[in-house]
Amino acid sequence: MAAARRTSSETPAAPAPPAPPITSATSAVPALPVLGGRRSSYRERVADALRAALIAGELLPGEVYSAPTLAARFGVSATPVREAMLDLAKEGVVAAVPNKGFRVTDVSDRQLDEYTHVRALIEIPTVAALATSADPVSLEALRPAAREIVAAAVAGDLIAYMEADTRFHLGLLALAGNAHLVEVVRELRGRARLYGLTALSASGRLLASAEEHLELLDALSARDERAVREVMTRHLGHVRGLWASAHE
Repeated sequence: MAAARRTSSETPAAPAPPAPPITSATSAVPALPVLGGRRSSYRERVADALRAALIAGELLPGEVYSAPTLAARFGVSATPVREAMLDLAKEGVVAAVPNKGFRVTDVSDRQLDEYTHVRALIEIPTVAALATSADPVSLEALRPAAREIVAAAVAGDLIAYMEADTRFHLGLLALAGNAHLVEVVRELRGRARLYGLTALSASGRLLASAEEHLELLDALSARDERAVREVMTRHLGHVRGLWASAHE
């Protein structure tokens, strides 16, 4: 049909230009981490970069940051930053301040206790069950991430630590075959940001928590459900202790 034919004067629409790379405007804030190895969209990658800055203490609780200011800092346009901050606001990480920007919310000790309680209810029995159900090959596939956590703790690389830690824990939970459970834990981890990690890393207290990931894998590989429960209980308690220290 004539209406369906393209005339000689018509030209195909030019493809949309690729999104510019996100680079940090300062060496303190890393370029585009992908926490947990899942997110891939430009907007989500900006959100990950903002989470990384929060983890590293570059964005502080109580402070108000405008989208244009953050955009200049990360070397991107203001629109994806504003969209990413709105996503973080839905998670309770920041709160919108009309005509000013976004305030980084603080996390109270009570909230941290509640997050730890919920994570324990979900993660301890789920991971313990993997001692008898998980494929040994799949467990061993997580060992490089566990080693990365330890290496990052030794090096004091907090962003690498949190990226590998998130990837390890969510990857481990994914072996249970419940995608919704993984997303719930992902959100809980996002809400419980760690402040003061620089001081904790400098003191060497972060290394003990890092090494528990390898201990956990060893217990899972040995099919020792009791040991898995013990390590997971100690690990979550250890993490809560780190949070408490960061709030002192």
